[in-house]
Amino acid sequence: MQNILCPELMKSAEITVKEVLKVKDGEKILIITNPLTDCTEIASSIYKAALAANGKPCLIFQEIKNQFDFTDDAVIGAIKSNPDIIISISANKLGKDREAIASPYKVSGEDYDSTFRYLVNGIKKSRSFWSPGITTDMFKRTVAIDYKRLRAECIAIKEILNKADSIVIKTSEGTNFTIPIKGRKAFCDDGDFSFPGSGGNLPAGEVFISPLVGKSNGIIVFNGSFSVKNGDILIDTPIKVTVSDGYVTSIEGKSEAEVLKETIAKAKENSIIFEKEGKLPNGKGEIYKKNAGNIGELGIGLNPSAKITGNMLEDEKAYRTCHIAIGSNYDGDAPALIHLDGLVREPDITAIMDDGKTVLIMKKGEMNL
Repeated sequence: MQNILCPELMKSAEITVKEVLKVKDGEKILIITNPLTDCTEIASSIYKAALAANGKPCLIFQEIKNQFDFTDDAVIGAIKSNPDIIISISANKLGKDREAIASPYKVSGEDYDSTFRYLVNGIKKSRSFWSPGITTDMFKRTVAIDYKRLRAECIAIKEILNKADSIVIKTSEGTNFTIPIKGRKAFCDDGDFSFPGSGGNLPAGEVFISPLVGKSNGIIVFNGSFSVKNGDILIDTPIKVTVSDGYVTSIEGKSEAEVLKETIAKAKENSIIFEKEGKLPNGKGEIYKKNAGNIGELGIGLNPSAKITGNMLEDEKAYRTCHIAIGSNYDGDAPALIHLDGLVREPDITAIMDDGKTVLIMKKGEMNL
C-alpha cells in the first residue's frame, strides 16, 4: 500500500485528524471500511494520522453494503463500545442497524433507528464523519480546502434558511419547485466535527435542511446525478419528477428515470416485507412505504474543489448546484429505507421570508451572498 504514504493522501489525512476532528490525546476512534483499495488506503492513512496525534484508533472491515443491506453484527458491536469518534469510509453504505430499526432508541420523544445515529445525534456522546463512495482522488482534492471560508459561507446560508418560510427553486430546464421549511433548522456540513454530537460528510461543503413533511409542491428536473439502489449515476437524459403535497407522484425520463422508479418501488416493497419479518416495528411498514416517495432534503453545495463526477458524495458538495433528496429526512419525522439525492445544476434559489420579502441565494448557480 505505497499510496498510503503518498504526500497528498497523508496531507488530507492529517487535516482530517487535526483540523476537522481535532483529535485529543487518548480518544477512541473507530474506523469502519471495506476491503477495497481506495477505502483501505484512505482508512489506513487516517489510522496512521490518528496514531501520530496520540489517538487510539481501531480499524474494522466489512463487505460492501447497499441501500437495503444490514451492517455486520461485529461492526454494530464495535459502535456499541461508545467510541469518541466514529468514521465510515465505505464504497457505498454503512448498512442498516438490524436491532435498532426493529426496536428504535428513544431520546426526548424521538426515535433513532441506528446505534450510530443514537450516539451522535441522540445522546451526543460521539462525533463522526461518513464518506460513502469516497475515492483516493476525491479525498486528496476535496479535503485540503479553506475551511474558514467554507464555514463563513455555511453560516450565511444557514441563517437565511432558518428565517425563511419557504424556498423556491427554478431552472431553465423546467424546475419550478416550492419547499416549505418554516420552523425547520438548517444543518451545516462545514468540516467542523470537533465536538460531541457533530457529524457530516467528508468531503464537507453543504448546507441542508429537511422540508416540512407533506408540503412541497411542483416540478424538479434533475440534470446532474442521482443516487439509486446500487450506487450513483450520472444523468444523460434529465429526470422530471412531479411532487404533490410532499410526495412524488410521477417520474418521467429514460433509463435513469426507470432506475429511480425501481429503487423507490423496491423501498416500498421492502418496507412491508421488513415489518412482516420483524425488521420493522408493527405498524411502521406502511409509514416507511409512504415515505419512500417523501421529499426529504434540500442541500446547497459549497466545496470549491468538488466537481460532478457521478459520485454523490462529491457531487452534492459542488458549487453551482443544489440537491433534493427522495426518502427519509434529517428531522426524524419521515423514516424510510432510502435517502436518494438528486442533483440540479445552475439553479435559481430564492428564500421567501415570513414578511413576504425575498432573498436571492443563488442565480443560475452563482452565489448571491
